[in-house]
This record gives sequence, C-alpha cells and structure tokens, in this order.
Amino acid sequence: MTTPSRARSFNGAAARYADHRPSYPPALLDALEELCGRPLAGARVADVGAGTGIATALLHARGARVTGVEPGAGMAAEFRRRNPGVPVVRGDGNRLPFATGSLDLLTYAQSWHWTDPAQAVPEVLRVLRPGGALAVWSNDPDTSVAWIADQEARIEERFGPGWYINERTRPRPGLDFTTRLLRWSRRVSVDTHLAKLSTHSLFLIGRPGTEAFLAEERVRLTGLFPDGWVDERYAVELNVAVRGPDGGRPTRPGA
Repeated sequence: MTTPSRARSFNGAAARYADHRPSYPPALLDALEELCGRPLAGARVADVGAGTGIATALLHARGARVTGVEPGAGMAAEFRRRNPGVPVVRGDGNRLPFATGSLDLLTYAQSWHWTDPAQAVPEVLRVLRPGGALAVWSNDPDTSVAWIADQEARIEERFGPGWYINERTRPRPGLDFTTRLLRWSRRVSVDTHLAKLSTHSLFLIGRPGTEAFLAEERVRLTGLFPDGWVDERYAVELNVAVRGPDGGRPTRPGA
C-alpha cells in the first residue's frame, strides 16, 4: 500500500539505499533507445522519482540531458552528493516542474507506483513533446529462482501480500505500452543482500518483527550459501509509450 509514511520512509535511509540497491543492466538502456526510436545522447529527459540517482546516472552516462525529479529531501541530498554534475529538482509525477512540450523522454524507475495516475497521466501528456516517450520500469526479484520465490513467500506469510510495491501493482489508465522483460543478475554478499532488503519501505516504517525476520534470513541464507555469496536475480519489466504527433495519449512504439 503506497501510504505517505511509506513514501517518506526512504529519506532516513538514503545512503544505505544508494549503497545497496541494484542498478540496471546495459541491455535496459539499449531496449529503451530502441522502443523510443531515438538515441539517449542529447535527449531532454526527466527521471521522476529519481531517489539517489541510480537510473539518472545511467541516463547521464549515455549522454542524455537528464534532470532528476525527487520529492524527498533526504533522497535528493544523497542524489546531489553522489551525482554532483547532474541537476535534481524537488517535485513529483503529479506536478512536474517542466514547461509544456519541453521533454523528449520521461522515465520512472521503480517510481510510477508513487504517483496518482489521474494526475500523473495528464502531466505526462503536458510535458512531452509530440513523439516523446514515457518509460516506466521495475527491477523485480526473479521469482522463477527457487530461493528467491521462497524468500518472497516467507515475507508475505509474515507481513501479508503487497509488501513489495512495484509497477505491476498499480493500473496505468489510458496508456498503451509496449513491454520488454529483461533478466539479469548480480553477485553480492549475504550482508549486502540483507542490507538491500532492509531498504524496502516495509522494513523502513518500523513494522513489528522486521528486525527479527532479517536475523532469521541471515541464518537461513548462510546455510544455503555457505561461501557467503548469493546471485540476486532480477526481472526488469520495461514499458514504453510514445506520445502521438497530434498531442494524443502515448501509444505503442510504431503504432
């Protein structure tokens, strides 16, 4: 459930978030360029809900003229510390701080679910130029992997369904997306994996039992991975819609 307290919870853990949350594979940016129908280099981009700048930094490295948009003071401060050459402004997807028709691309990396689509969709249409694109993606644990599926099941059993707020949990009315699914992995220590888990909002809002759960997971994972290393596997769902030349709603690329 995307409550205000969950949205604000990241500000007190911004450095930990930046240190331990996963980035995204290069194939994601390749697919983004393909579906948008243009290179990122030189594109006017806003990365909305930028957090500490994980996705923003990748867009910047590809040559995009990107600005981060972040509502949280703590997250924005960490963004500035880690990305001193990239601009960031305070704001959110419901009230975008950009002129009408000024952007080639809007990106929401792990952040569309924090918007109100009734407000965010008109803002998308307002700030994108004709032919501009909206890209929404999520970096989800790949539950086709047995140990990840088992961990997800344990979390839901302990804390209930919906603990992992992601792009699939919220509708996107009126937007016609083309979707790509990309799988990738990173090899990290058990400590890093648990630290990453602790940066999800469920664990940041002080729900009873979260610290005990993480301690139990440490014991369990140390037994499963006695060398202390795990392969975190992810499924990135990329959704892209291109704004029509007549100012209509974003449509499927090539439609």
